[in-house]
Amino acid sequence: MDSPEVTFTLAYLVFAVCFVFTPNEFHAAGLTVQNLLSGWLGSEDAAFVPFHLRRTAATLLCHSLLPLGYYVGMCLAASEKRFHSPTWWLFLLLAVTLPAVACILIYYWSRDRWARHPLARTLALYALPQSGWQAVASSINTEFRRIDKFATGAPGARVIVTDVWVMKVTTYRVHVAQQQDVHLTVTESRQHELSPDSNLPVQLLTIRVASANPAVQAFDIRSWRPA
Repeated sequence: MDSPEVTFTLAYLVFAVCFVFTPNEFHAAGLTVQNLLSGWLGSEDAAFVPFHLRRTAATLLCHSLLPLGYYVGMCLAASEKRFHSPTWWLFLLLAVTLPAVACILIYYWSRDRWARHPLARTLALYALPQSGWQAVASSINTEFRRIDKFATGAPGARVIVTDVWVMKVTTYRVHVAQQQDVHLTVTESRQHELSPDSNLPVQLLTIRVASANPAVQAFDIRSWRPA
């Protein structure tokens, strides 16, 4: 029979991987950062940019707590085992350091009303001289509420296209580029015999979205098309 620590380790590893990559089953059960902290995060539809400023910070902190959760769980699952070896002390140090660093980074981001967050810094690149990143954020919030936007992809790599913006929402970041400034380049093409939704052959394209402004970080999106 497996020992309690082995059983707990396997179970926690599965939980941690699913909590980070959030398969459909975890979404259906509500075991996501967005659902667990929905009261603090607010609504994406009502305020897209503020929602993702808080979501990326909360996700970073929650994920950084997973090693500490494993250590505490091991102490409970194998209470008779002594955790005084150098390896466990190093693991505990790492488990405490990760959330501490995450808290420091989140505090830095939140200064000046989140003006130091990577998303706010990107939006500031598109702001007019007499305005700030909040004006750009307000414009994106308004466009996201419109029903004619295009959104597709998994929750961890969602692509959103509005009248003016191309955005990619990932676990820890939101990439933003203005349509009139971007260059699209196909960097990879893969042939698949069957598409997920039909029996027709399709191609999976990886498209590089690069802004004319070199300060805006380029990002990749994936798209299916008939072969």
